[in-house]
Amino acid sequence: MTGPVGVGLVGYGMAAAALHAPLIGAEPALALRAVVSRDPAKVHRDLPAVRVVSDVDALLADPAIGLVVVAAPTGAHHAVAAAALRAGRHVVVDKPMTATLAEADELVALSGGRLATFHQRRWDSDFLTLAGCLRSGLVGRPATYLARYDRFRPEPVDRWRERPGPGAGLLADLGSHQVDQVLHLFGPPAAVTADVGAQRPGATVDDYYHLVLSYGPLRAILHAGSLVRAPGPRLELHGDAGSYVSGDPDGQIEALLAGRRPGAPGWGSDGDPGTVTTADGARPAERVPGAYGTFYRAMAAAVRGTGPVPVPGEAAREVVRVLELARRSSAEGRTVPL
Repeated sequence: MTGPVGVGLVGYGMAAAALHAPLIGAEPALALRAVVSRDPAKVHRDLPAVRVVSDVDALLADPAIGLVVVAAPTGAHHAVAAAALRAGRHVVVDKPMTATLAEADELVALSGGRLATFHQRRWDSDFLTLAGCLRSGLVGRPATYLARYDRFRPEPVDRWRERPGPGAGLLADLGSHQVDQVLHLFGPPAAVTADVGAQRPGATVDDYYHLVLSYGPLRAILHAGSLVRAPGPRLELHGDAGSYVSGDPDGQIEALLAGRRPGAPGWGSDGDPGTVTTADGARPAERVPGAYGTFYRAMAAAVRGTGPVPVPGEAAREVVRVLELARRSSAEGRTVPL
């Protein structure tokens, strides 16, 4: 293949406009050719030179499209991704990959190594820094991993993620990132214990969750709430030799919204890197810069046949499995083994 890989983007909501389109545009080996949207004016405000088509069939009819990116609501992921895979395209699906485990299994069966899920938070600066502390032995044998998303949004918003439906709710939205990160570090847990619910007046889907993933003596705690004015550290890792506590959250999404792109000076390395505490005392961590550009660089190589897809369907399927088990655990009030 010569020239950049042609990309078709399905959907143009917040994730597509703020993340997928800018990151695709920042990768020289990719070229965004077309967007499926019912609002051409919205697309053309950001992407005046990109063709807008009305449906997925029209997108797949274009032989110049080698990669299809599915950024539609979660309930549409399975049908669109399956159609693109059957048409021989490589596919990126926004997280979570599907609304159900059965749908995830069907996509994996179709994938042939051509399917990836956009769990870009594997390349958050604070997560990469934590992973480096784990690999280097600074914390020793890990005992407690804690990841939290604290935010204060007391009023539900009328958008699809906050209305009942496939893939709605905070657990599917933010929990899918946290589950992917912990599986990436430690593999599948032995059991899941979860409390998932709604705390805000008027909320019709979950806006709070607390998951405990058991790995023998290691506990991975994943937590999020929507009524937290004073957020705590986003990531913590404690072991028998030391601790890492994150500082400022990764700022890549804010940088993208501000018009910056991967490769800009200081990209992904802003702010407090967090603290490592060992027997020698506390000191600033050696921050690893965030690297969202890694995802689409690897995806371009996969389409060209020179590397594997990032976050393959098999890994994303495990995220969906843990999310389903967490909901079962909460509904039944018990620990659920994997």
